[in-house]
Amino acid sequence: MLVLATNITIYSAKHKKMKYFTRLLICGCLLVNFTTATSAKTKDCFETVNRAVFSFNIGLDKVIFKPVAKGYSYLPSPIRTGVKNATNNVSYFVQIPNQFLQGKFKNGVKDTGRFLINSTVGLLGLFDPASKIGLSKNENEDYGQTLGSWGVSHGCYIVLPVFGPTTLRDSVGKVGNVFLDPFYLSTVGNKEMLLGNNLGDQTYWGETVLDKTNWRAENIKSLEDLEKNSIDLYSSVKSLYLQRRDYLTNDGTDSEDEWKDFK
Repeated sequence: MLVLATNITIYSAKHKKMKYFTRLLICGCLLVNFTTATSAKTKDCFETVNRAVFSFNIGLDKVIFKPVAKGYSYLPSPIRTGVKNATNNVSYFVQIPNQFLQGKFKNGVKDTGRFLINSTVGLLGLFDPASKIGLSKNENEDYGQTLGSWGVSHGCYIVLPVFGPTTLRDSVGKVGNVFLDPFYLSTVGNKEMLLGNNLGDQTYWGETVLDKTNWRAENIKSLEDLEKNSIDLYSSVKSLYLQRRDYLTNDGTDSEDEWKDFK
C-alpha cells in the first residue's frame, strides 16, 4: 500500500505534466476504441513502415544490443542475479498500482509486501528474501494491460524504433509507464518527489539499460532459435508479442503463452 500511496500523492501534486497525461490517456482510450470497434482482430495498419522499422531494429540489435548482452552474460551469475532482482524491485512502482487498478487486490497487497521486504532486508532489491518466505513474484502488470482489462482493444500493431513491437493501446500504456512511475518522477529532471530527494537522471537511465541488457542476455539463445526457425521473422515476432500481451491481460485464460520460453 505504501507504493500505491506514493503514486497517488505524486499524481495529485500540482504538476502540469500529470494533467496533460490524463487528457492524453483519455483521448488514447477513445481513439483505440474507435479504431477497433469493428474488428476484434489486431490489424497491421502500417505493415510496410513496420517492416522497415523492424529491419532497422534487427540491424541495431546485431551491431549493438546483442554484442553488449553477450559481454554482459560473462559476468558472474551472482552479479547478474542481483541486477535482475534490483530491476524487478524497481518495476513494482508501476506493477503495484496497476494491480489495484485491475482489482487484483490480493496480488497488490502481496507484491507490496515483496517490495517492502526486498527493499529493506534485501538491500534495495539486490536480494530476494521475500521469495524464501513464500511471497513469490507475480506476472508483470502495466498500464497497457490495465487498459486491456478495462475493455480497450489493441488498435493497430506498431513497431517503434529501438523499443520494438507494441500496439496503439500499449503505446498509450507506455506513456503511463513512464510519466506515472514514481521512480521516473524522482530521478529525471530537477524534481524532488521521492523522500524529498532527486536521485539524478543517470539513476533512471542506468536502471533502464541494465534491465533491458539483462533481458537480452537471458534470451540470446531463444531469439537465435526464433530467427533460425522462422520463415518470416517479422510475422513470428508480431504473433508472439500479441499472444503474450493477450495472455498477460487475460491472466492466461484466453491464449496459450508461446512466449514462455523467454525469460
